[in-house]
Amino acid sequence: MTYAQGLSFAVIGGAVAMFVWGRFRYDLIALVALLIGIATGDVPVKQAFSGFTSDVVVIIASALIVSAAIARSGVIEWAVRPLMGRLHSTATQVPALAGTTALLSMLTKNVGALAIMMPVALRIGRKTETSASSLLMPMAFMSLLGGLVTLVGTSTNIIVSQVRQDTLGKPFQMYDFAPVGLVLTALGFVFVSFGWRLLPRDRQGRGGLDSIAAEASYATEAKVPESLPEGIATVADLGLADAGVKLRGIVGSDGRPHAASDDATLTPGTSLVLEGDDEALDRLFARVPLEQARDVKQLSKDEPNEEMRTVEAVIQPGSSLIGDSAERARLQDRHGVQLLGVGRSDARITERLRDIQLRAGDVLVLRAGENTLPETMTELGLLPLVERMVKLGDRRRRYVPVMILAVAMVLVALKIVPVVGAFFGAAVLMIVVGALSTREAYGALEPEVLVLIGALTPLSEAVQHSGGTGLIAHALSAMLLGIPAMLALGVIMVAAMACSPFLHNAPTVLVLAPIAVGVASGLHLNPDPFLMAVATGAGCDFLTPIGHQCNTLVMGPGGYRFGDYWKLGLPLSVLVILVGTPLIAWVWHLG
Repeated sequence: MTYAQGLSFAVIGGAVAMFVWGRFRYDLIALVALLIGIATGDVPVKQAFSGFTSDVVVIIASALIVSAAIARSGVIEWAVRPLMGRLHSTATQVPALAGTTALLSMLTKNVGALAIMMPVALRIGRKTETSASSLLMPMAFMSLLGGLVTLVGTSTNIIVSQVRQDTLGKPFQMYDFAPVGLVLTALGFVFVSFGWRLLPRDRQGRGGLDSIAAEASYATEAKVPESLPEGIATVADLGLADAGVKLRGIVGSDGRPHAASDDATLTPGTSLVLEGDDEALDRLFARVPLEQARDVKQLSKDEPNEEMRTVEAVIQPGSSLIGDSAERARLQDRHGVQLLGVGRSDARITERLRDIQLRAGDVLVLRAGENTLPETMTELGLLPLVERMVKLGDRRRRYVPVMILAVAMVLVALKIVPVVGAFFGAAVLMIVVGALSTREAYGALEPEVLVLIGALTPLSEAVQHSGGTGLIAHALSAMLLGIPAMLALGVIMVAAMACSPFLHNAPTVLVLAPIAVGVASGLHLNPDPFLMAVATGAGCDFLTPIGHQCNTLVMGPGGYRFGDYWKLGLPLSVLVILVGTPLIAWVWHLG
């Protein structure tokens, strides 16, 4: 072993040891390891930041933005809504939700697909009194399996494709993963449809500050438009209860109040006073033909490129708004803000939004230019609440994001545009057409994952350039020499699956994929199935909540404990190994 090899092993080995220890954040460990690599000369300064500009980081970031735009459009909720009324038991809910999550993971990044479907699952669970612990883990596992089908479905596929480009001169294409991924996804779907019974069913999910804030109810005003679609004539036809929204008052076009009844006829110009949380009201306005009551005049901007923001603020004692109404205060004319909703915990609001007499402690949902808000809230005596994305009042682009994604997928399938170009273009177009604001696009990124990959890439390359990868591959080849090629392939998959829970899936691929190529070369076998084995094994962490973001995402809402994952994950992992190994060998030919 040379000095350069020993140094590379020491840096990457130290990072791996810190990952396993779990005392510090993954991204911080990766950054410190990169700094040490630069300081010791293991990583040349000119190459130290190449990982942050790699196609891998661009594709992952773009896929996250595209996923967020699809989620924001509401088209998925609209598509699955007809099924929701038929899902009365856990036995029907698990296959429907897990299967839908898998399908979405084939089109967008698996984390984004799971984030889209989780709110749907939680609403169904609350409505039917189904434990979230029975629903969320099967969905998380199916998002992992669905992500195996396409290049952009999971980070492991993207990284393996880049390793193939670096070592063999040609990356994997968008749908090269499909033959293996589709079979394993179908196998996993059958298993979780029955295997959910292995999970605890009495757990209470935990929420963070965002989820607590999101449960706050607001009163807002909706107007009945001049024309309504066929089949919508009364309040009952709006399905308010299904959206989690309550009717608190009806005010005619002449300003006279009427009884809040589901039998009331929807007359053009009539105002409905509705109450619900931000998410529920946003879903309702996206689904039904109601117009949000707001000032018809456009909000003024200090600068043409200024973004509009919707925020929550509480009225402090001494505010000039106390005892006044939005109409008398002339919020938009004088202060440049629109009032979209009012939250009040100790009383039911039945008046029109502009007529509500405001009190200290009321929570207001306001919309204005982001440059206007700080000064206006100070002037009015308002205290901003916890920073979170408030959707009420934002306009949705329902079908445009889906069309953009479909065009990107077709261009990639026909090999007209490379994957990185197609998804980068799709992400930019999502912002251009207004499917996401720039702020929402930045919020959709997962900086810790992007930093992790960007920092570890040059470290992994340093191990390869020093000859360390070849050294390990030679040793492994000697150990595996003489055993059946299929068994050697299975060993590589098991190694990737075993490392992923402790190293995170991205570092696992960055470390093992070059070694797998070396092992295949040493055994005089085709390297492609070995790369596929690494991608599959690293992408299928079903044993812990820490190896993949999807597993971490459901831990709190599902009320899971660390030891719950192996109950469903261990038999699924065995199935993937037993079926996946010969399947990869058959599809990609070992010889």
